[in-house]
Amino acid sequence: MRKIFLFIFLSNIVFAQKIKVDLLVKNAKVYTVDAKFSMASAFVVDKGLFGEVGNYKDLAAKYAPKQELDLNNKTVFPGFYDPHSHFIGLGDMLSQCDLVGAKSFKEILERLQIFRKEHPNQALLIGRGWDQNDWDVKTFPNKDDLDQIYPDVPVMLTRIDGHAMLINNKLIQMSKISPSSKVAGGDVEVIDGQLTGILVDNAMGLVKRVLPKDDEKERMKKILEAQKECLKYGLTTVSDSGLSQDDIELLMKMHKSGTLKIRDYAMVSVGLRNVEYFTKKGIIKTDRLNVRSFKVYADGALGSRGACLIKPYSDEPEKIGFLLTSKNEMDKYFSEIYKSQYQVNTHCIGDSANRLVLDLYGKYLKGKNDRRWRIEHCQVVNPADVPKFGKFSIIPSIQATHATSDMYWAKDRLGAERVKHAYVFEDLRKQNGMIANGSDFPVEFVNPLFGFHSAVARQDDENWPKGGFQMENALSRQNALKAMTIWSAYANFEEKERGSIEKGKMADFVILEDDIMNISLDKIRKVKVLGTYIGGEKVF
Repeated sequence: MRKIFLFIFLSNIVFAQKIKVDLLVKNAKVYTVDAKFSMASAFVVDKGLFGEVGNYKDLAAKYAPKQELDLNNKTVFPGFYDPHSHFIGLGDMLSQCDLVGAKSFKEILERLQIFRKEHPNQALLIGRGWDQNDWDVKTFPNKDDLDQIYPDVPVMLTRIDGHAMLINNKLIQMSKISPSSKVAGGDVEVIDGQLTGILVDNAMGLVKRVLPKDDEKERMKKILEAQKECLKYGLTTVSDSGLSQDDIELLMKMHKSGTLKIRDYAMVSVGLRNVEYFTKKGIIKTDRLNVRSFKVYADGALGSRGACLIKPYSDEPEKIGFLLTSKNEMDKYFSEIYKSQYQVNTHCIGDSANRLVLDLYGKYLKGKNDRRWRIEHCQVVNPADVPKFGKFSIIPSIQATHATSDMYWAKDRLGAERVKHAYVFEDLRKQNGMIANGSDFPVEFVNPLFGFHSAVARQDDENWPKGGFQMENALSRQNALKAMTIWSAYANFEEKERGSIEKGKMADFVILEDDIMNISLDKIRKVKVLGTYIGGEKVF
């Protein structure tokens, strides 16, 4: 009996000498994504931060956790980043009629009628996700059928890329649009003197200015739905592209209340008022919100032929696309932003837009630097312009799923030779030794594993084409993982606090049911998230 008491006494002394922590994760296959890309089997979490990383035997001897999590050899990764998304826009889309994947305009009309029956009291019928490139007849739709079915209900159907929309006559009347309406950086489509209902890029603003606005309660509800969607796919940080001051203040309010957990790198929508306000205010930084960049639109999208090209479109030789922001306007913005600590993130799709913005960036950046100015998408880049990314330390922020969504028709738009200069992810990565890979959701699907698969396999969800699309520009699995973790953190000036599983960094991590670094490529998109943690808190 005396020996038992002595054993308990000595055990308590040993336990008391251990360091108390919140959580010890064990029996895991941990991809730390640190500088050595090292592996581990266990790690400690305390007060929202990663503690020591190593093996369970050593950590168990040193720490006294409140909770242990046995993962039975499941894989753990740093929390996934989406460095270019539309988080608030996702909340909006989740409340609208889903048109993604519709194989014809007839199918779109059928979906709208079902949605209308389910939401009969909505004053405005909104849908998003159509893509004429998925149809047998690959031309823009027109409003005639909408006018017959919905003569008195305003209808707005946004293309999947967010750069074109179809509206019916009721909404045309509300917006006071006529065949003579002209908008710089946009197009009001007119055929045989009649409006078709198609608006491209800046012309969409004619409609958006007359749309009713949600109240704060409804906006919060949509944002929480967007968060729910992101967390179930392992996203712990999103980069919200193009927010207003009101958007940012609402996100701050929700973070402060504790209802919004996901971290957000907010890109402020560029404009003279916003540039003046935010550069004067300076960087806004909390552990959940980071406001230190401006989003600029150079051109439109390839799918709607708004991308600005050096030479005309191969399938419509009378078009070369257009700039959404003039060269002089961009130059003025870049000049003002360069004087501040803010970053510039410019949407560039076509080779002409990429060339223009690379040269304007170079005017201010001059050479190697740590300003981390980014080009978003960089889809078509002339080979002569690729080295400019390295020359001026410009970060390419790409979306690999754009390549596998566009590959069916990109050759039609660009031609056999120019398409080789599109989606050149590996060539871009080599310029600075890194690349950031996001999704641009809700343009593409939220799941970051789709982007990982597209970057590595260069195939769609049916593993087509065999052998991959332009595989010379595929990323390795290791680089694809870095592109959605530590390199995206770097692109957001957050690499010292997140992006890898290392002592002292915020404890954002995701648990997957399988090892995406080793399983066959055709299984990657099917891998499920078992748990998402932000600051050591399980949020999914």
